[in-house]
Amino acid sequence: MKTSPLNDKHIALNAKMADFGGWLMPIEYPGAGVLAEHVCVRERVGIFDVSHLGKVGVKGSGALQFLNSMFTNDLNRINDGSAQYTLMCTPEGGVIDDLIVYRNSTDDLFLIPNASNTSDVVATLQSHAPTGVEITNRHNDFAVLAVQGPLAPQVLHSLGINTDIDYMAFSQVIVGGAEVLLCRTGYTGELGYEFLPRVADASRVWDALNAAIDPLGGLVCGLGARDTLRTEMGYALHGHELSLEISPVQASASWAIGWDKEDFIGRDLLLAEKTNGPMRRSVAIKSLDRGIPRAHMQVKDAAGVVLGEVTSGTFSPSLKIGIGIALLTSSVKTGNQLIVDVRGRDCLVEVVKLPFMPSHVR
Repeated sequence: MKTSPLNDKHIALNAKMADFGGWLMPIEYPGAGVLAEHVCVRERVGIFDVSHLGKVGVKGSGALQFLNSMFTNDLNRINDGSAQYTLMCTPEGGVIDDLIVYRNSTDDLFLIPNASNTSDVVATLQSHAPTGVEITNRHNDFAVLAVQGPLAPQVLHSLGINTDIDYMAFSQVIVGGAEVLLCRTGYTGELGYEFLPRVADASRVWDALNAAIDPLGGLVCGLGARDTLRTEMGYALHGHELSLEISPVQASASWAIGWDKEDFIGRDLLLAEKTNGPMRRSVAIKSLDRGIPRAHMQVKDAAGVVLGEVTSGTFSPSLKIGIGIALLTSSVKTGNQLIVDVRGRDCLVEVVKLPFMPSHVR
């Protein structure tokens, strides 16, 4: 199993560790735990090590045009110095991965795929790349650190970094004496930033960021809190809301598709699904009793007819109720009351609109 360049830091803090895409990563830290870490990000600021995320370089003449033919979103919608959320699909419309593309220039782009899908993304791109476009797996070259929460701008200010940066924009900054790529992105729904230092600089950048959050009452946070935070926002997680069997249209991610583009992998099937309407789609559910939805639990109507299953579910630390995202037949509407089979017990839930919590990313 691979480890983060900050693994020694997590072990020293007695973090609870677990496998994430083949990487041993921190789930939570003693003395705080998922609940306290979650609340800290919503109310103050937290720092996450997400170095398990992939890193891929795409360079060469025609690199942007090539990626536009591979990914769903339209890279011509953004300028150099901006990032974009997009998806890589199969010809059948399934999702190989959802990822972030950093556009340095039309001939130089940088990708952040999910950890477990990085090899598939690289292999797929390499198999399609035209002559002159080079795909480089840089998974082990960079760390990724996320500072998230309403006090995140104060962290940057204390480090002498300009906080006047647009959402999804990025630039080079200095942290702890090291050059770092900084992007105003995140996966929590709170205003935040992600830092990409080189592996050799990861430890001192981590220390500098921790020293900056400490006076603000910030906490080091594990991936357990990251998951509860993203679920409250309804953000998709590959392998749950998105997969080779679940299309972007079904996952309510059509906003990340450049429908006006002439072509990209999977376009014909996705366009047909959009035109005809998907047979199933992702919806948000919240508990009306003490039940907590969990992934793979069946969702039924009052007559006991199975409508689909929960793809992500948790106890919401913010709302103090069970919440979830479920992939259900398209006949289900907002306001419907349904039943989730929670370990053999029928629990009542209501279909609601996302997000569960207000977004503060912009």
